[in-house]
Amino acid sequence: MDQITLTFTPAMLFVRTGHPAEFRNSDDVLHNVRVREEATRQGVFNVALPTGGAYQHTFERDGFYDVGCDIHPGMAAQVIAASSPYAMMADPAGSFLFEDVEPGAYTVTIFTGTDKIERSVDVTGPRTEVAM
Repeated sequence: MDQITLTFTPAMLFVRTGHPAEFRNSDDVLHNVRVREEATRQGVFNVALPTGGAYQHTFERDGFYDVGCDIHPGMAAQVIAASSPYAMMADPAGSFLFEDVEPGAYTVTIFTGTDKIERSVDVTGPRTEVAM
């Protein structure tokens, strides 16, 4: 996740739990990165990033994390940490595609607003469609 023109880019970052994520400052001003766990509001880290600076953090738990800059309160983003390699944001029509999924039984979990929808899915061939 980078800080460019007083904006976090991307606004929503998917990271794999247990793998490092990098936070950078490509602006010509000092920023900080403050990350809180969304569910508990507990602070995860808060680091200053000078111009050209970078910081790596490994999210150890799945979840949603709010990102902000205390120096520039209008800056906000979100990190979604997932242990599954199959995590993504749907397109504007609500569609999504996972490639190279091994056959087997899975649970698809979709977060929309404050709602959480789960469906059981059996992947049996090269293409499996799920209607939510």
